[in-house]
Amino acid sequence: MTPPRRGTGAWSPGAGCGRATPTGPPRPPRPPSPPRSAGPGAGPGQVRHTGFVLDQDRTERIVQVLARRLALTPAQVLTGVFALALARWQGSDEVSFDLRGDPRSGRPGLREHVGRLADPYPVHLTPDPGLDALGQLTALAGPLADCAGGAPGGAGFGACREWGPDPLLRRRLRELPPAPTCLSVPGPGELLPGFARPAHGSTPGRPAHPIEVRAQVAHGRLHITLDWATAPAHGVTDTTVAALKDLLRELLGELADAPAAPAPLVLRATPQQSALYTGGAGRPGTGRHVEQLVWLWHGPLDAARFAAAWQSVFDCETVLRTAFTGGGEPLLVVHDRVVPEITRRAVSDDDWHPFLERDRLRGFDLHCPALLRLTLLDAQHTPPDTTPAPTRILVSYHRALLDTWSAHLLLREFYRAYLAGGTLPGGERRPDLRDYTAWVAAQNPEPARGFWARSAPPDGAASRPGRPAATGLTGAGRARLRLDPADTARLARWAGTWGTAESSVLQAVWAMLIYWASGATQAAPVCFAVTVSGRGIPLDGAARIPGPLRNPLPMTVEVDPAGPVPHLLQQLRDRALEMSAYEWVPADWIRAWSHSSAHADTVIAFEDPPHPVQGLETELAAHGLGAEFPGILPAHSVLPVGLLAHHDSAGGLVLTEVHDRAQLGEEAAGELLAHSVLLLRELPLWADESTTVDEALQLLESSTAPLMADALHDGQDTPWITLRAARQDQAGTICLIPPPGAPLTCYDLLAHAYEGPQELLVLPADAGPGGAPGALTALGQGPFLLLGGFSGAGARACDIARRIAADGHRPPRVVLAGATADEWERARELAAALNAATGWPLDADGA
Repeated sequence: MTPPRRGTGAWSPGAGCGRATPTGPPRPPRPPSPPRSAGPGAGPGQVRHTGFVLDQDRTERIVQVLARRLALTPAQVLTGVFALALARWQGSDEVSFDLRGDPRSGRPGLREHVGRLADPYPVHLTPDPGLDALGQLTALAGPLADCAGGAPGGAGFGACREWGPDPLLRRRLRELPPAPTCLSVPGPGELLPGFARPAHGSTPGRPAHPIEVRAQVAHGRLHITLDWATAPAHGVTDTTVAALKDLLRELLGELADAPAAPAPLVLRATPQQSALYTGGAGRPGTGRHVEQLVWLWHGPLDAARFAAAWQSVFDCETVLRTAFTGGGEPLLVVHDRVVPEITRRAVSDDDWHPFLERDRLRGFDLHCPALLRLTLLDAQHTPPDTTPAPTRILVSYHRALLDTWSAHLLLREFYRAYLAGGTLPGGERRPDLRDYTAWVAAQNPEPARGFWARSAPPDGAASRPGRPAATGLTGAGRARLRLDPADTARLARWAGTWGTAESSVLQAVWAMLIYWASGATQAAPVCFAVTVSGRGIPLDGAARIPGPLRNPLPMTVEVDPAGPVPHLLQQLRDRALEMSAYEWVPADWIRAWSHSSAHADTVIAFEDPPHPVQGLETELAAHGLGAEFPGILPAHSVLPVGLLAHHDSAGGLVLTEVHDRAQLGEEAAGELLAHSVLLLRELPLWADESTTVDEALQLLESSTAPLMADALHDGQDTPWITLRAARQDQAGTICLIPPPGAPLTCYDLLAHAYEGPQELLVLPADAGPGGAPGALTALGQGPFLLLGGFSGAGARACDIARRIAADGHRPPRVVLAGATADEWERARELAAALNAATGWPLDADGA
C-alpha cells in the first residue's frame, strides 16, 4: 500500500448499523460544561481541563461563512483547523490523530440507528507547509469532504480500524502506534459517548488518549475544551497543552479574520453524468465506466519532473479537480488544488492482465476529485547487458468526467509541461467543463424530442448479433483483431467511392451481422448504438475540452437483402448527419421520448482521438525520449457487446470487442469479431454498386451466427459485484452472500486468502430474494456455481438455492465457515472450506 499523499487523507466510509426501537421521547441534551483549568494542586496523572470560547461573530464566520465557501460542514472545517494546529504544534507537515463524531447529528433518519457510529477513527492528513492557513485548509477540502457523516448512508468519519471497508487499510491502521490526540466534534447540543462530565466529588477517569480535544457550538459560540493527563514521556505537560490551546485559538482567529475566501465552483451535472451517478453503475467493484490507456515511455524518466508536470496539468484543468457532491441532486464541485495519484510498482508479464483487471475493479470514488490515476510499471527482471525496457504507464480514468478524447488531450498537455521543465505554460483552460455544462443547460430539448420520437426503432427491430443460447459464464471478456495497413487503406478508398467513411462501412457490416443472426429473409429493421465524440456541437473550442462529452446514440436502419450494399452505406451516412445536431442528448431522454420496446443491445465506437505527441517528436528526441500508445482498454460495456475501432500508429485498423460473458461466450465473441473483419477485408476487393446485402452475406455461408444468451432481465445490470475475476476459463463461480448487517466489503480479504481459479462475486442484500435467483440461474447452467459466506449468511444462501431448484434448475451447493472475531482468520477459515468444496488445490495428477 502506498503512503498517503500530500493533500489527501485516508478516508473511507464507516460501518453499517442496526436499528433499535425507541422507548420514549429523547431527553434534551445538556449543554457542554464551561471550560475550566485544573487547579494548582492537581497532581501528576490526574485529569486536567482547559479551554476557551470563541465569540459569536467569529464562530459564525468559521462554522457558517467559511464552511459554505469551502463546501464543507462545520465539523469538517473544525477537523481541518485541528489538523493545522497539530501540524504547527508538532513542527511537522504530517499529522495523525483520532476523530470522533456521530453522523446521527443533523440526520433525522439515523436517530433510531444504533451501532459503532461514534467510535474514534484514525485520520492522516498532510497540510502543505508552503501555504497560509486558509490555503492549507482549502487544499485539504477534498479529503475533508469525505468525513463527518458525508459518506453514503450517513457513515461516520474516515477509515475505522475495525469497520472500514478496505481490509488492507484496516490492517495497516491497526499496526500504527496509538494516536496521542483525539478530536471530538459532536453536533450542536449533543454529547458523544465517553464525554459525560463526572458528578461533583467523583473521581474522573483517565482519558483514552493523552490529549482529548472537543469542539462544539453551543448557544452560537464555539467551545474548545482540552482534557489531558500529564505524561512527560509523551511530551504532554501543562506547558505543551497550553501551547496547543494557544495555537488553536490563533488559527481560529486567523481564519475568521482572513479575507473572504473564494466560493468553490459548483456545477450542475450533465444529464449523462446524472444518469451514471444515480444508476450506481459507476460504483467501485463493477468495472463499469473505468477505461485504461497503456502508454510506453522510452528513455530516461525523471520522476520528480514527471510528478511536477502532472501536478501542473491538474492545476490547469478544472475537470481533474472535480468531484460529485454527496447530496441527492448530482452536483459537481471544483476543488482548488488536488494532487494526482502516481504510484510505481513492478509487474511481471504473467501478472499483467490480472493487474489490469484488479485496477479496473478498484474503480473510483466519485465523491473524491482526481478521477484519473497513473501507475508506472517496471519490468521485474531486466538482464544487465540488454537495452532497458520501456516503462509501461497505465492511465486509468472514470467516464463520469473523462472520455478517450480527453485522455489524449491531457497526455499532450502533460508532455508540454514535461518538456517545459515540469510547468505547463498558461493558466486554466477555457472553455472547459463548466462552459460545456452551461451550453447543454441552455439547449431547447423540443427539436431533439421531435427528431428522436420520429427516429425510434420500430417494435421488434433486431438488435442482437447472435442466436439465442445460454453461456453459463460471468464477467467481461475481450477480443481483438486488426486489419493490416494495406487492407485498411483499401477499405478507406472503397468507402470514399460511395461518399462515406470507414465508420459507415463498419456500421453497415454490423447491421448486416445483426440481420443475419435474426434469421430474417425479407427487409427488416435493425438497431444498435453508435458513439459520437460530442465535440461537433456549436460551442467554440469544444474539440479541446477534456470532459465526458462522448455519447452513445441509437442507430436504426432497414436492411434489405436485395438492396445494394452502397445504398446501405449511404443510409447510415445520412442518418449520422441527421443525428449530429443532437449528439448532446442523453440516451435516457431518447428512450423516454421514443415509446418503443426495441432498444440497442450493442454499441460501436469509432474514434481517432488527437495523438498526444504529434508535432513534439523532434523535441522529445532531443531529450532522448520516445512514446508509444498501444491503445485504449475499453471499459466493461454496459450493453452486452461493445465494439471499439481505432487506427494504430502503423495505419492498421484495430477492432476491440468487449462483451458480457453471461450473454456472449469467448468462442462466440471470437467468431463475431472474425466475421466483422472478414467482411471489412473482402468487400473492398470485389463489391461494386450492384452487390446486394444477400451477396455480401454469402461470404459467411460456411459459418453460422454466433450463439448469444438472452438478457438476464430487461437490460438491467447484473445484481452482483465482482470481487475477483476468474483466473482461468470454465473455472466456475463462487457467489458470496454477506451476513445480515455486514458491509459488502466483508469478503475483501477472501480475494487474497482463496487461491482457487473461480470467479468471486458478492451479492448485495438489496439484490432482493426474487431477482437474485433469476440472475444466478444463468450462472448455474455453467460449469460450476457455489454459494458461500460467513456464519450468518446461511439463511439467505439456502433460500436462494431453494428458489433456483424450484425453477427446475440444479441447486448450487452452500458452504459456510468463519465465525471467529479476527477477520483474517475468518477469511482463512472460509477459504479452507471453499478449497475442500471445490477440490482446490488440484493434486499432482490434475484431478
